[in-house]
Amino acid sequence: MSKLLDLLIPARCASCGAPGAPCCATCRTVWGSLSEITRAPTIGLVPVYALARYADEARRLILAYKERGRRDLAPSLGEALAEALPHLPEPEASPCLVPVPSRRSASRVRGGPHVQRMAEECAKVLASKGNPATVAPALKLDAGVRDAARLTRAERAVNLDGRIRLVPGVWPARVILLDDVITTGATAAACTRLLDISGIHVSAVVALAAAG
Repeated sequence: MSKLLDLLIPARCASCGAPGAPCCATCRTVWGSLSEITRAPTIGLVPVYALARYADEARRLILAYKERGRRDLAPSLGEALAEALPHLPEPEASPCLVPVPSRRSASRVRGGPHVQRMAEECAKVLASKGNPATVAPALKLDAGVRDAARLTRAERAVNLDGRIRLVPGVWPARVILLDDVITTGATAAACTRLLDISGIHVSAVVALAAAG
């Protein structure tokens, strides 16, 4: 059915509208090499990296994926992350990827946890290149967490305080935390601290884009 739909309604780039693919070859170049990002909450806690600035093509692609139903972008976004991870200063052999969790209400609207879907696509690409990776959905948010889009850094920290939980299970001792956008760094810091006190070391946080 999906192949038939592709014939009847060819995919268009979610950024520029060019026909042929969910993300065209030109817009895909927005995902560059890893850049280390400095945010106050994560200084001295965990290194944070992003592939692009949250603007222009990167912003359009991420918003289309998160908010406008373009789930067909997941393979392209996952591939961009997979190409970047081996270039970390201390790359992981057989990395374990922990997606930053989404609010349950947002996940329902987005057809599931969007960062986890992206992480799973990333793991597929890494495995196809001989670097088997796993995805560990080890974190969840309590129901009381608000949408952080309009919150200040201080408000984001309060919003998450005590509201991120470790999902029961057996998780690896060393992981990479994945996110879509780094804004204030509050979410990355809160997730990293919880994993750390649970005996799970976060070697790096990697996001598609960094705002600001």
